Amino acid sequence: MTQPSERTRVAVIGVGEHGRNHARAFKEIAGAELVGVYDSCAERRREAASEFGVGAFESLDEALAAVQAVSIVIPAREHAAVARRAFERGVDALIEKPITRDIGEADELIELAAAHQRILQVGHVERFNPGVLAARAVTRSPLFFEIHRLGVFSPRSLDVDVVFDLMIHDLDLVLWMVASQPVDVRAVGLPVLSDKVDIANARVEFENGTVANFTASRVSTEKVRKFRYFQLSEYISIDFSRRDALALSVDRNRPAPQIHFRKLEPPAWASGPPGSSPQASGAPHGDPLRAEIEAFVGSVRSRRPPLVGGVEGRAALALAERVMNRIEEHAARLRVSLGRPAGSSGEL
Repeated sequence: MTQPSERTRVAVIGVGEHGRNHARAFKEIAGAELVGVYDSCAERRREAASEFGVGAFESLDEALAAVQAVSIVIPAREHAAVARRAFERGVDALIEKPITRDIGEADELIELAAAHQRILQVGHVERFNPGVLAARAVTRSPLFFEIHRLGVFSPRSLDVDVVFDLMIHDLDLVLWMVASQPVDVRAVGLPVLSDKVDIANARVEFENGTVANFTASRVSTEKVRKFRYFQLSEYISIDFSRRDALALSVDRNRPAPQIHFRKLEPPAWASGPPGSSPQASGAPHGDPLRAEIEAFVGSVRSRRPPLVGGVEGRAALALAERVMNRIEEHAARLRVSLGRPAGSSGEL
């Protein structure tokens, strides 16, 4: 365990746009020391090292030898190989979603992390959104979800299907909120601006009868993030952009039913890692990515299991795979060609 007076030495593996966001967050966290970055592109790693005032490692092995923990922010096809080397070197890892390219690789990493007693956290960042945390705290037996995650097309999305790029966030959240296993999955999806699936709709029914409808698109003219669900006598709406949640409920204890709106408050620990002081990272409505990374550093230092570990990351990947399989079956009936390699998350 890291001593309380010591800072945890960390590195970021992969410093594209999102990797640099990870690096920026590590620089802001008191318990972490960003000692360097590594990227297979020499120019990119030198630029990032200069931007953050840290070292530019010449190889992955050099990076792993210098740190206690890493953020792995690279294409999913490379997650398993890099995380495997980290665990074998005694280094903890935060792996961006999806956890790996396929279920077999996920199982391998989960077993390897356990064997080497390493922290394995998966980057499902929406779990750290204060609005999500506020809603989750009052969730009880939800019956129906209606979810839309729409975005404007970006060239960075050319190498992955929208199910693994966008929808997987919401698949993870619903799995977290529903204490039941998915039993029926129906889905459709189409390539529009790329050879990958750019728009998809899925209907998932759970063993306990809960139903969730998901729509994900990266060919919208506007950004939409709507996550709504219903439980007995209550409707809950999460706004990911405002990072808050509202509940509408019915008071039936009066002669005429009364409708009540209330803003939901996140639990105290939402302003810091689980188990930390509420003042650990500032206001509850802070940046979810910073909260995610601070929680990772907290797990590394305390050895507490992360909020989103390998098992949770695998479950989200498994459901995303089921959605993609149904999309492929539907596309085959329509004689529409999809670009996903067999047995992969759709990355090139």
